[in-house]
Amino acid sequence: MLALRNSHKGEVVAFGPFRLLVAERLLMRGEEPLSIGDRALDLLIALAKRPGQVLTLKELSAAAWPGIAAEDANLRVHIATVRRVLGDGRDGARYITNVAGRGYCFVATAHQSEQWAAASTRAIQSLPPRLQRMIGRDENIDSVRSGVISQRFVNIVGAGGMGKTTVAIAVAHAMTKVFDGRICFVDCSALEDGALVVPAVASAVGYHAQTEGSLPALVAFLADQTLLLILDSCEHVVDTVAALTESLLRDAPFVHIVATSREPLQVLGETLYWLPPLEFPPDEATIADVLSFPAVQLFLERAAAGGYTEAVGQADASIVASICRQLDGIPLAIELIAGQVSRYGIRGVSGLISDRLALSWQGRRSASRHQTLRATLDWSYDLLSEDEKTVLCRLSLFVGPFTLQAAQSVAAEPEEAAPHFIGTVTKLVDKSLLLACSGDDAGSYRLLDTSRAYAALKLGGREAQRTIARRHAIFFAESLEATRPDLFENRRSQTHAGKIGDVRAALQWSFSPSGEAAVGVALALRAAVLFLNSSMLSDCQHWCRKAILALDDTSRGTRSELTLQVSLAMSSMFAQGDSGEVDQALERGIALAESLRETDQLLHLLAGRNLFQMRAGDFAGARAAAERYSAVAAELGGAREKVVGDWMLGGSDHLLGNQAEAQRHYERGFERAAATGLSRSHYFGFDHELWARIGLSRTLWLRGFPTSAAHFAQRGIDFARRDGHPVTLCICLIYGSEVFLWRGDEEVAQELIDELISVAENYSLVPYHACGLVRLGELLVAQHKAAAGIEHLRRARTILSTERNYILFPTISRTLTDGLLQEGRPQEALDVINATVANAERGNGTFELPDLLRIKATALLALSPRNLATAETLLTASLDLGRQQSSLAWELRSAISLYHLWTEQGRAEAARDVLSNMYSRYTEGFETADLRAARTLLYG
Repeated sequence: MLALRNSHKGEVVAFGPFRLLVAERLLMRGEEPLSIGDRALDLLIALAKRPGQVLTLKELSAAAWPGIAAEDANLRVHIATVRRVLGDGRDGARYITNVAGRGYCFVATAHQSEQWAAASTRAIQSLPPRLQRMIGRDENIDSVRSGVISQRFVNIVGAGGMGKTTVAIAVAHAMTKVFDGRICFVDCSALEDGALVVPAVASAVGYHAQTEGSLPALVAFLADQTLLLILDSCEHVVDTVAALTESLLRDAPFVHIVATSREPLQVLGETLYWLPPLEFPPDEATIADVLSFPAVQLFLERAAAGGYTEAVGQADASIVASICRQLDGIPLAIELIAGQVSRYGIRGVSGLISDRLALSWQGRRSASRHQTLRATLDWSYDLLSEDEKTVLCRLSLFVGPFTLQAAQSVAAEPEEAAPHFIGTVTKLVDKSLLLACSGDDAGSYRLLDTSRAYAALKLGGREAQRTIARRHAIFFAESLEATRPDLFENRRSQTHAGKIGDVRAALQWSFSPSGEAAVGVALALRAAVLFLNSSMLSDCQHWCRKAILALDDTSRGTRSELTLQVSLAMSSMFAQGDSGEVDQALERGIALAESLRETDQLLHLLAGRNLFQMRAGDFAGARAAAERYSAVAAELGGAREKVVGDWMLGGSDHLLGNQAEAQRHYERGFERAAATGLSRSHYFGFDHELWARIGLSRTLWLRGFPTSAAHFAQRGIDFARRDGHPVTLCICLIYGSEVFLWRGDEEVAQELIDELISVAENYSLVPYHACGLVRLGELLVAQHKAAAGIEHLRRARTILSTERNYILFPTISRTLTDGLLQEGRPQEALDVINATVANAERGNGTFELPDLLRIKATALLALSPRNLATAETLLTASLDLGRQQSSLAWELRSAISLYHLWTEQGRAEAARDVLSNMYSRYTEGFETADLRAARTLLYG
């Protein structure tokens, strides 16, 4: 059974600039609804309703995870989300405080009242509107609702035109409060390939992962979420939908499903609901009896809506009853026929049905309902003029809503006058074959799915099909913006999000045997920006591959290929992690940009090469790419490019372990930026100014300036918060939080890590969530909670390995070693650190190597006192390497370890000299953990 949460009808809690509408589960700031996750909202409701009271972790866990023992870390993550949404701590605002050892308390002044609140805007926007009035379906809706609650999965099965979608939408609207607005609608009829089902569902439920869409990843994302998923028109993708629903039923226990299909999915757990036709009268019935049947009521209502105003007598009622019987009570067929009554009258319509449809329907229960509906549509189609038929068939190429301009570009004759074409469109609207979308300032239209499918079949028999399909593809190629492919930067393309279905269909045709590859290439060039900015990375990757393969000899080596290679490199890197395809696309793109003298694209690709090598853990390769970028920027770039070159060199030197050079490059970049008034600089989906702020903070800590490091880290994170882009914020939190871990500021680090995990979860950023687990593992190990820390670290390592993202692997190994030593497993710890040190020494280096050597020495000593000499050698080497890297912080840590070792050997004076030398070189940060430890050893 579905566990329903308690609601408080009409209850409103007001505090500060916020209103919390409890029953509607809606948080408002002024008149603006705020986005907040369900768990976080549960916690806010629990706290805000009891202001001034301390709620224990157990009480809060029960509020957000009823019946489940939630981990403290999960609770902290969602509390951090609440604080971030409220702006807690900004400009002196305080709402929630942590009471150490007890729980959390809502400290703002809150006023509770009972009032009727405005309708919730949190419901999923993709849910189509329900009909204002439905006839004869109340019992069906109630039965499906009951099945959804008790059985979880109901498949509404029936013939085309039976009203399955209408019933499913009505059920969804009726259950909005049951699912707290978490209802997602997926129109499978718009998907031409079963491979698109999982990405479509992922998009509907808000799963925009930076990895190639997969069923296991989607199911894992939904594993603990409560929502109702509507999968409409599944018959043509039945195998994929069957696999999806079976996985969700097994592994996502709080997801409930309603499907509509013309056939069963044959999935374990599927409850079939065969949607019956509308009930129609028997042969002998009085007028009163006839008018009580839903089929007749629908017929008369639609006839009246079409302009029929005559009174219905006994004779006409009997004819209507006969028509409804001939139509087998199929709602769509009834609506189509009734719409013609104002023109032909009831008797005239009956005569036409007898002439056209008697062989197919009258008394034929064996005929399939698909054939029946096809005959109905044939009849309706035959009533159209030739112009109306032509336009209707041509408009069937549009998958989604379209404007009048789009319709005219695709469906009108080249010399046809605009008023004539508009008149034809108006007639199709009047005959209910084309719908005018209400509430749309652009004046858009759409075809009913069944009508579109029927008209598409008719278009297939016309010689002009290829011409019209070509027009459709060219229209969308010309309507999309021609901008440089970049991730998260060109947000103007978001205005084209509603065109995605048509763009996909046009690309599908263009690269099909009957299509025109040249048109597909032109469309793919423009569509890449749309796909990238919509986080549809797999689509971008797929169509860029197709377009590159379709390039002819005259197009290879041109700017068109360059744009496609850039788009392929970006989508492949973020969709599948680092791979050979990314490497090849980057190198080909760089070569093309150089030969074409495309400086902007060349710099863009070199920035991508730098990022690619960093993610792969090849810091020397990243440095080489930065050098190439800087050389091009110095020769051909402007002030902005030179600044980015400095920052890129600083980041590469930092990761390699050249901290003095890193600081020099970073600071020169900031000086140049200040002198020229430059600010944000995006390349390859990367904000280099914010990365430079965070990178400089890390370099400053390593160089021995812990206070300055904290200042730069906090400023960088604050910049990212104001920017509001989740990926940028995650990057700053990943690398900025470690500065506070190094300093020993565990409370600050905890808040930043909680925020990182929350943002990554909310935006389905899988690799960044894994990086958050790394930082959480570091914190837990530092707090001597080794078992939990080890679990998070190993989980993160598995995810990042799949993502081919290795930049944090030295950190993972170093922390794992520390945790395993705490657990009394020295041999396992030594195995982990040995492999990491060997990789670092064989490769091109890492700034973490001094500390890796230190922790290896610790592991050797824990394993056996006989390793004392080797450990001493390692610590000495760590000191020397730290000095070479200009990393005073690593030197201090090694000096502390050496102090303990030499003191135990009776060499206290020598130990004191080494440590005192390190300590005396510091000028700030004496409150940080390592300096406090050194001071205690030196002075007690």
